[in-house]
Amino acid sequence: MKKLIDSEKFSNGLEIFIAVLLGVTAVLTAYASWQSSLYGGNQAGKYTQGTATISEANSMFNDASQFIAQDMAVWNRITDLRIDLEFAKEKNDALSEERNQWKLDQIMADNVTPEFQKAIEWADAQKESTSPFVMPGFIESYSDNAQVKYDEGKDQIAEGEKANGLGDILGLVTVIFSVVLFLLGICNTFKNIRTRLVIGISSVISLMFGLVIMFNVPYVSL
Repeated sequence: MKKLIDSEKFSNGLEIFIAVLLGVTAVLTAYASWQSSLYGGNQAGKYTQGTATISEANSMFNDASQFIAQDMAVWNRITDLRIDLEFAKEKNDALSEERNQWKLDQIMADNVTPEFQKAIEWADAQKESTSPFVMPGFIESYSDNAQVKYDEGKDQIAEGEKANGLGDILGLVTVIFSVVLFLLGICNTFKNIRTRLVIGISSVISLMFGLVIMFNVPYVSL
């Protein structure tokens, strides 16, 4: 008789435990699903932001190409004036020399940036006649800001991909929790205590496995 009573107490206790575990799992499933949706929103936001940033970077690259073309045209004009200036000096044509020097000074003042000026000085210092545009790193300097912007966009897209991966992990967690909910839901339909106990233990193990995965995913806030 006592054994029967103990068996009934254990059965009742098991039912209560399963019911509590069922409620806890339902809450955890909702939480994991919510976090997964937030990661999905972060993914979409980062993708959109990254695409816009890269588009802006491409526009900056185009601007850089135009600036290079403009400076090359200015350099061609500077070269022509330098030739005319040297010719005037050789011919002792003071008026032409003065006029060409004035034009050269005006072009240098109005159209040559400090970076371009350094490149011109570098070219003038070379033993052989050369272009300032072959100075190491000078051409690349036109698109430095564009490259920084492009890398920023790539990082934003990478963050979106990371968010997508974390959202997928939480999606797996919700699947695991759903299986646990199913097992807990059918557990009390079995009359055999041993069967219910096996299902309960399996549910707990599965729930712990899901929790370990879920807690390894960083919390994301609204």
